Amino acid sequence: MTTQQSPVPTTAESAWIRRYHPAVADAPRLICFPHAGGSASFYFPVAKELTPGIDVLVVQYPGRQERRREPLIDNVPELARLAFEELRHYADRPLYLFGHSMGATVAFEIARRFRDAGLPAPARLFASARRAPSRTRDDRVHTRDDEGVIRELRRLSGTDDRVLGNEEIMRLALPAIRNDYKAVETYRVDRGVSVDCPVTVLIGDTDPNTTLDEAHAWAGHTTADCEVQSFPGGHFYLADRQREVLDAITSRIAATATVRG
Repeated sequence: MTTQQSPVPTTAESAWIRRYHPAVADAPRLICFPHAGGSASFYFPVAKELTPGIDVLVVQYPGRQERRREPLIDNVPELARLAFEELRHYADRPLYLFGHSMGATVAFEIARRFRDAGLPAPARLFASARRAPSRTRDDRVHTRDDEGVIRELRRLSGTDDRVLGNEEIMRLALPAIRNDYKAVETYRVDRGVSVDCPVTVLIGDTDPNTTLDEAHAWAGHTTADCEVQSFPGGHFYLADRQREVLDAITSRIAATATVRG
């Protein structure tokens, strides 16, 4: 799941949705949500691997890539509200949500909105590299100066050192990164606020941002089953464990399809 060079989607049904490869008719849908500072192209390799058997849709947040001229949104509930207005039209078949880091929090809020709108709950929420919604820390990365934000990116090893050393690229990327850190660091939800779908939590075993205990706490945010699967690696474990992560996703989608069938 390494970042690609802004591939052009085969379908851009709205400013919010990217479909990089066509899928077969009636394929289950996997909707992917990027991490803080991330963009839709992060999931291009996922779409390439999983289609045509799974219809992979990726959410593109405002303020990046082809949406770079649009205002950034610095709070998760508003970001989820606007994205949901687009995603609700895709509920004609089973939906699976996958979010990495901040994307997991956005996906959680999206799942809540499906229920509140009286629509079928997603078939499963995959929460990657993110502690349970009610587990907060006193992180204030968004208040740091530019060097402080870059230090955090290096700590998580989520950005190529060649990018971190390129002043022009970082100058362009930092506003979106800082904005997204503000959104996720100021997000608050009470214990017991839940979704009605099973949750699979995927984490790296050395991720400094999500402990095993914080991952298991997702069980308090679903009325259905919750499981935790750990992989070798840190916050961006999925960059080195793409095959294992995709196997985890596809096996659970296949199991759900068998049950429904």
